[in-house]
Amino acid sequence: MAERVTLTQEQTRGTLWRFGYSARLLKTNHFRTAASNTSFPAVWMLLAQYSGRIPGPFVVIQRNSFFTMPETVEDKGNLELYSPPPKVRGMTELNREAFKRTVVVPVLKVKKEIISTLLKSLKHTVLQRPGLKRVVEDPEDENNRLLILDPHKIAEFSLGESEQEVLKQLNIPPEVCKYDLELTYDNFKSEEILRAVLPEGQDVTSGFSRVGHIAHLNLRDHQLPYRHLIGQVIIDKNPGVTCVVNKTSIIDNTYRNFQMEVLAGESNLVTKVKENNIAYELDFSKVYWNPRLSTEHGRIVELLKPGDVLFDVFAGIGPFAIPAAKKKCRVFANDLNPESYNWLLHNCKLNKVYNKIKAFNMDGRDFLLGPVREELSKEFPLQTKEQKTSFHIVMNLPALALEFLDVFRHLLVGEPRSTAVLPTVHCYAFSKHDDPAKDIQERAEASLGTSLDGRCSTYLVRNVAPNKEMMCISFQIPADVLYKRPCPAEEKPASKRLRTSKDFSEEKLLS
Repeated sequence: MAERVTLTQEQTRGTLWRFGYSARLLKTNHFRTAASNTSFPAVWMLLAQYSGRIPGPFVVIQRNSFFTMPETVEDKGNLELYSPPPKVRGMTELNREAFKRTVVVPVLKVKKEIISTLLKSLKHTVLQRPGLKRVVEDPEDENNRLLILDPHKIAEFSLGESEQEVLKQLNIPPEVCKYDLELTYDNFKSEEILRAVLPEGQDVTSGFSRVGHIAHLNLRDHQLPYRHLIGQVIIDKNPGVTCVVNKTSIIDNTYRNFQMEVLAGESNLVTKVKENNIAYELDFSKVYWNPRLSTEHGRIVELLKPGDVLFDVFAGIGPFAIPAAKKKCRVFANDLNPESYNWLLHNCKLNKVYNKIKAFNMDGRDFLLGPVREELSKEFPLQTKEQKTSFHIVMNLPALALEFLDVFRHLLVGEPRSTAVLPTVHCYAFSKHDDPAKDIQERAEASLGTSLDGRCSTYLVRNVAPNKEMMCISFQIPADVLYKRPCPAEEKPASKRLRTSKDFSEEKLLS
């Protein structure tokens, strides 16, 4: 039995290389910790679950860690190669110099004439780090270059079979040397820096919304003491970001904007963004803009055809209205926020659709009862079988839009024309229900006063927060909801004759 598992040292290295990828996968799946300390035996214990046995020769290797670095690594307990020094923990004011750290990595000595060829052949094996040169000069020989390899892919500083084959073809000695590599702040990723700075075991937020040159964060309470450092790290690690802000209040006011704090960089909050090949300008501190809605804006505009009519009840700065106008639709766009209205007008000029959009600065309910009702009343009688116009009403105010649907009850007076195409509403809402589609439909039905079964579709726009979804419900307004039929003509009483001055005279004589 012992003979079956006895391996030579060379076979051991080959086996290590072949299982390297599996070991890394296992480490990823089973050891997701803030600072993984996976040792080689632990990984092999997991591999053994699949192979059914633990090879004997690996007992010798149990004394060492799987990715052991020599003594220059500060933490002899196998601190991760890509972790900044422990001394940065708790830092609230960014000190870039404190992130310097020296590690030992494997390198290949190669003649400078063939370094480019080798680099292409071993591109998946070389060390990839931000701002790090993969090829450095050899301090011992100016005719050579050192190719820095990834120690996670070169187990125990020994090349695998595929790497050895590449070197053999290029007539390069397969000798791996050790090299002292200094890692600096520039070589660490933002998530690695923040994980090293924030208290252990706490969430690290490195994600943000990009609005032009502005990075928008939603920090949690435990992150607030580090907010200025977080802001500066994001500026350093994201080219083009020159301002970082943190939301300090929820969107609960009339104009759908929120208070924010500038964490780092310039305080200029007027920015320019591009969405679906259309440019917009805005003051992020005064209007609502969410880059996560670009797909939804495009989805709705895709439903429109040239000649259709779009009523945008809560238009903002125009992400539905302007692309619709560019598609040769007739657009009526409204927003209650004066700042949004002004930026809407500005963006109409910027995109050369100023004469194709009728803009309004009104309450959404007044807009529906006024311009929308007026346009529908004017257009519906003109509809024919040969020439029909589709009407779309977009209501993107997810916190309140469902409450506006009652406006459509008897919005028009008269008998519905068989040739008319009833308006299609796209209404947005938030839901925390276990079945958000059912929840949105039931709330819409309550506002309309009718059932929408079989007459509506719901669409998941995005997940806003845990157990909170943003949904869109689309439906044609039922005719019995939209129209108020006139009362049947009743028998009119006999009209009264007007009394004349002669009548008054006769009345006096008789008295």
